[in-house]
Amino acid sequence: MKWPTALFGIVFTAFFAQAQEYPRREIDLNGFVQKLLPIQTENLNYNDLYESLLLLYTTPLDLNTCTRDELSATYLLTERQLNAFFKHRDELGKLLSIYELQAIPEFDLPTIYQMLPFVRAVPENRALWTGLNNPSDHYFIFRTEQIAEQKRGFTDKAPVSSDKQVQRFVGSPVQWYARYRYSRSRDFSVGFTLEKDEGEAFSWNPSRRQYGPDYASFHAQIQNRGRLKNLIIGDYQLQVGQGLVYSAGFILGKGMETVYTVRRPTSGARPYTSVVEAGFFRGITATYALTKRLEITALYARNHRDGSVADPNAESADDVVSSILSSGLHRIPNELEKRANLREQNVGAHLLYRAGRGQFGATLLHTTFGKNIQRRDALYNQYEFAGTKNLLLGLHGSYLWRNVNFFGEAARSQSGGIGAVAGALASLTKRWDAALLLRHYDRDFHSIYANAFGENTRNNNESGLYAGAKYLVYKKLTVGAYVDLYRFEWYKYLVDKQPTNGFDFLWQANYTVNKRLSFYAIYREEHKEKNVPSRLSKKKYVSETTRRNLILDAEYRLPRVWSFRTRAQGGTFGYADFANSKGWLVFQDFNADWGKIALSGRIAIYNTDDYDTRQYAVERDVLYAMSLPAYFERGFRNYLILTYSPTHRTNFWLRVARTDMPDRDKLSSYVDEIAASHRTEFKLQMRYRF
Repeated sequence: MKWPTALFGIVFTAFFAQAQEYPRREIDLNGFVQKLLPIQTENLNYNDLYESLLLLYTTPLDLNTCTRDELSATYLLTERQLNAFFKHRDELGKLLSIYELQAIPEFDLPTIYQMLPFVRAVPENRALWTGLNNPSDHYFIFRTEQIAEQKRGFTDKAPVSSDKQVQRFVGSPVQWYARYRYSRSRDFSVGFTLEKDEGEAFSWNPSRRQYGPDYASFHAQIQNRGRLKNLIIGDYQLQVGQGLVYSAGFILGKGMETVYTVRRPTSGARPYTSVVEAGFFRGITATYALTKRLEITALYARNHRDGSVADPNAESADDVVSSILSSGLHRIPNELEKRANLREQNVGAHLLYRAGRGQFGATLLHTTFGKNIQRRDALYNQYEFAGTKNLLLGLHGSYLWRNVNFFGEAARSQSGGIGAVAGALASLTKRWDAALLLRHYDRDFHSIYANAFGENTRNNNESGLYAGAKYLVYKKLTVGAYVDLYRFEWYKYLVDKQPTNGFDFLWQANYTVNKRLSFYAIYREEHKEKNVPSRLSKKKYVSETTRRNLILDAEYRLPRVWSFRTRAQGGTFGYADFANSKGWLVFQDFNADWGKIALSGRIAIYNTDDYDTRQYAVERDVLYAMSLPAYFERGFRNYLILTYSPTHRTNFWLRVARTDMPDRDKLSSYVDEIAASHRTEFKLQMRYRF
């Protein structure tokens, strides 16, 4: 960096910052996810991902104190840009304003605009009591929703289970959600989340751990108080290393971003505010700085999980759990029997040492279950976790050499199974970025909270090699691609063969004509081995499958009020030696903003031969909610959202969505069955900012 240029930028931004800091605008988080992950992947929890993105947005990073891992976790900057930013901060000190980013040579205006919703610049630390009187977020949200058509579980024709119990919903058809948050970014946070799904009861039953709504979550957090870097009481998650022991945060898998998303950051503990009723710790965690470079995190948690109790060979069936459930639904007798019947206790620690260009860490997690875990007797379950205790030990690290970031993690579970990830991200030139990642997870590697990079839903029974690249053709055109090769050594569900192999690849191009008009195109192809279904062949054998997807997307804005998105997407799926099935989806989105009143909607038509060729597309929803329906068979899907903001403190949303499938006389099945060819959803939300 040239010093005169830098000093001029600082003087200019310091003067401008006295007038005002950049006002953080509310962004379309649904559109953000839709662009990053336009094609659904099986091993990604979209609700948890969306909640993580929401947390990143509502607790923006302080550019003056954030670590490289935290800033890289936004997936917005290349290794070259990260190097330039931290060099600027090390040489010239704290940023006086976010406008100072313009003085960094590697940063352009489009990159800065992308960063603005997720970062801020705070010139000095605030005292805790000062921050308490000046929160950056203080709001209450209440949402209610209901399906207009009646489901079978609410009628006298509710189904009867094999043990002769009538499976009728125990609660009302109204679903509601409430969230309260009082926080200052990177300083403190207090909040709660409550939810009652449709059909669930609102009751006070401490013996079944229900206190009003079916699901309740709470957290209290303080940060950056001297050597105490983080303290959370309540519900929380941790993100450490490459996610082999602890995994949380805004973690993306394979998608439109072909380079940056393969590496996981070490961001530590964060409050858990999602309504996904699994995958989090409930207890206490604290991070303490032993020295300037060395910090330790300790945790204790005690959760009650839902478990399927079934083992006819056991002396007492209640002592054996065949699977841990994560749906969070407790509407009918069969679901209520599984509610919170498995105690889980976790004790863990993480030691992290940060050097100038690298970091090294060690992890430990000991899990104890109150009942014996034993999967049902099936060949693919032979190496699954069994017993009541699991101990995980892991090591992770990263090192920066010029514009190449090397990273890796290895962990061992109590069974002796090993999991390992190693890779590198590189900014080869100003135009070329590339990623390479190797992974191996033993068939008996057991890590309950892992979510490292991989093809399987869980990190076991897999080896693979991923290579991705991204090239800036010129300022308006970017192209990217990846190829991922993988191998599964043992049997899998619906794959009665071992070993099996697979691969997939993706190509994408993003063309931005100007601020008002942009296009992107994506092609993805996936090859896997899978059992041939009985509807195609009476002979049982494993065959190669091929899935192909193509997306063409255009977004355009008119001056001031209107914006539009048009998309056409389709795909095929088939087994070798059999005809392919196919499906397509076309939709038109529109958005209009008149200030206090805004309107948005979608008109969609789709047609697929079967469920294998179903299409996915993220829908715009009310603020801080996400909708990702599956479009399959033949039908129409439309929605309309009306937003009204009478004051700067109060906002209202009304969403109406309807699916019509004219070839069907009923939708869904079992307790969710609707005796009609349509489904209509109403959603009303209110937010009040204090």
